[in-house]
Amino acid sequence: MINGTERVCVQGITGKYGSFHTKKMLKYGTNIVCGVSKNTKIKEIEHVPVLHNMYDAVEKFSCDTSIVFVPAKFAKDAIFEAIDAGIKKIITITEHIPQMDMLEIYKYAKSKNVTFVGPNCPGIILPGVSKIGIMPENAFKPGDVAIISKSGTLMYEIANFISKKSTGIKIGIGLGGDPIIGTSVYEALLYVSKLNPRKIIIISEIGGNEEILDVERFLNKGYNSNIQFFFAGRTAPKGKRMGHAGAIVEGLEGTIEFKEKKLENLNIPVAKYIENLLG
Repeated sequence: MINGTERVCVQGITGKYGSFHTKKMLKYGTNIVCGVSKNTKIKEIEHVPVLHNMYDAVEKFSCDTSIVFVPAKFAKDAIFEAIDAGIKKIITITEHIPQMDMLEIYKYAKSKNVTFVGPNCPGIILPGVSKIGIMPENAFKPGDVAIISKSGTLMYEIANFISKKSTGIKIGIGLGGDPIIGTSVYEALLYVSKLNPRKIIIISEIGGNEEILDVERFLNKGYNSNIQFFFAGRTAPKGKRMGHAGAIVEGLEGTIEFKEKKLENLNIPVAKYIENLLG
């Protein structure tokens, strides 16, 4: 998904969050070669050239990856432009993208064979190598545990715990918690398993059961990784929408009890407390 050699363009680089996280990513070693903004007055951010469209970013700087901070109402056009320009990896941090827009983005990205992570996600980090995202890098000590997460802040907390109490993190992928996301748990599992992590921790939430079906599909393909789950929202009241758009229990299959039973049948342990993730 990423390997540290990406030539990254920051879409929305002149905005508050785009400029702030560009500085953080550069300091971490991420190969950011340019940014794109509709602001025609700013020519450079942190010595990174600012262009006005993704076609120039690809033609002049050979960009192959973008990270999107563009406001939600403009995000679809920005992402379509990146895809049409030839970008093959897109990580979208933007939250509150309308679901109809995201449905179109999902279909278009799939049709063009583009790896799309997010939206409303913290991005991806290869500790000690590169991060294309907004996560606090000091919570991710290089190690041998892979984390796939629908929750941003919980991924930080667990990564920090594993980094301090165990062997550290090989890769952290924040998929985003929205109902429509680009990269699924199944696709993330296929990718991280190629990195031969000692263990894969999947952080999920109440609501839906796609992650359970994805793990079952992964195992049915013949993969045999050391997987452990952790669920956020264990004590959340039923029927109440929590922080994430996808985190709501509307039926039996969205309950943690149902998911735990399904995972038990697959011989996959579920940690009730973060401390149970050690080992």
